Amino acid sequence: MSTITTAGPVAGPRLTDEQWSELLRVRATDPGAVAEAYAARRRADRLLSAKDTLFLVAADHPARGALGTGGDPMAMADRRSLLARLVVALQDPEVDGVLGTPDVVEELLLLGALEGKVVIGSMNRGGLDGADWTMDDRFTGYDAASIAAFGLDGGKMLLRLDDKDPGTASTIEGCARAVAELASHRLMAMVEPLPYHREDDGSLTLLKDTRSLARAVTVASGLGTTSAYTWLKMPSCDDPEAVFASTTLPCVVLGGVPGPDPAADLDSWGRALVQPTVRGLVVGRALLYPPDGDVARAVASAASVLVAARER
Repeated sequence: MSTITTAGPVAGPRLTDEQWSELLRVRATDPGAVAEAYAARRRADRLLSAKDTLFLVAADHPARGALGTGGDPMAMADRRSLLARLVVALQDPEVDGVLGTPDVVEELLLLGALEGKVVIGSMNRGGLDGADWTMDDRFTGYDAASIAAFGLDGGKMLLRLDDKDPGTASTIEGCARAVAELASHRLMAMVEPLPYHREDDGSLTLLKDTRSLARAVTVASGLGTTSAYTWLKMPSCDDPEAVFASTTLPCVVLGGVPGPDPAADLDSWGRALVQPTVRGLVVGRALLYPPDGDVARAVASAASVLVAARER
């Protein structure tokens, strides 16, 4: 894989012209190269690192139409920039792998960026960001059979819970089915249960109080015919001790929407990462689009927080 160039301290990394041209050529002229890349990929030796942790970068936002970050509503629409940022993040030895939809995973495969990495396929991206029916998180990406066939390490699903939206019930059912199907292949099912409240104007607010988050954890923990392969992906919160004590399942902390202060984000993640059930960190925009454009430094800072938490 050729060298990533940097356009400037704020612009962030860029794929070289050679990388970009070759990727576009393969996409247009050799679709069979994708299947070949899946088959040839060297998988990670194990799901957890030698430290028994898991650090993934997330890149499934665009498939749900969520393109904005850092005040730029179109930041993640620039695919060349997104891929370059992912390549830089994956080059850090502390980063175990990626969570993404088929398009992004396949582009990273063609760029040679996923050798020896954990790959988690994103499964339900149907609840488009900003749509009136956004809570209808239908399964539109990978399914359990394709995750197994392509040699991926597991599947991730979004489970947004809104007690006033009847569509939540079908999402719960779909996630339960996916958990069972992944377990039948002995593959991780990473469930992201997020409680929401719909305001009078129709807008949605993520509930981060202890009761709401603990309730979401217990709902997600009971999905499917077995919980043997289930992991939970949860946000940091004010009372991580109580929230993460509501399950024995392994958990990862999600980065969520980046705040204005990256140091505050790191501190919040750190308080969650020391909980006994928490095994790792899954972060997307907060690391891929840091305010100063230095992706490598942002990733290294997050990795140091994870290492410090596990050494306590």
